[in-house]
Amino acid sequence: MVKIKGHEIDTIIVKAAGNRRAMQFKNNIVTVLRRIGVNENDIDIPLERVAMKKAKASATWYISDHRMHYSHNLQSKYVENLHVLSRVIEIEVDRVLSEEKTLSDFILEFKEDSDVYDKRKEARDFFDCDHDETDFEVINKKYKLMAKELHPDMPTGDTEKFKKLNIAHKILKRELT
Repeated sequence: MVKIKGHEIDTIIVKAAGNRRAMQFKNNIVTVLRRIGVNENDIDIPLERVAMKKAKASATWYISDHRMHYSHNLQSKYVENLHVLSRVIEIEVDRVLSEEKTLSDFILEFKEDSDVYDKRKEARDFFDCDHDETDFEVINKKYKLMAKELHPDMPTGDTEKFKKLNIAHKILKRELT
């Protein structure tokens, strides 16, 4: 069980037929997004050649001229990451369809700029983390220590660096929680 975007998602452990299961999860994402009007040609979900290896799963789609993106990399295999990705998107689309959430809120939650990967790399560099750090607790501890040091009310405070710290934290929090 993982908690992502306020949802508890049951994780799975895939021991066989990883590529077939990955294709099923990809098809599920396409079907779910079509329910809110996303054209199938506007959805990109890259499949790994070997779904059982450790790799990040991601989906990019366009709606109302906005680039939407979501990725997951906390599970041990690509196919398991794709399953979590599929469940999160499905839950969020169901919230839109049940009118619990507006389409505008959905767009705000998943909308990303095309340079998001560069921003994530810069944020990890700012925290002096490994480029593949996915443990948000590690990042959060560094954030708290740096916030105490950089806060404008502290003798060592630096307003500009404090702003950059908060932006970097927000970028990684969105990716990892």
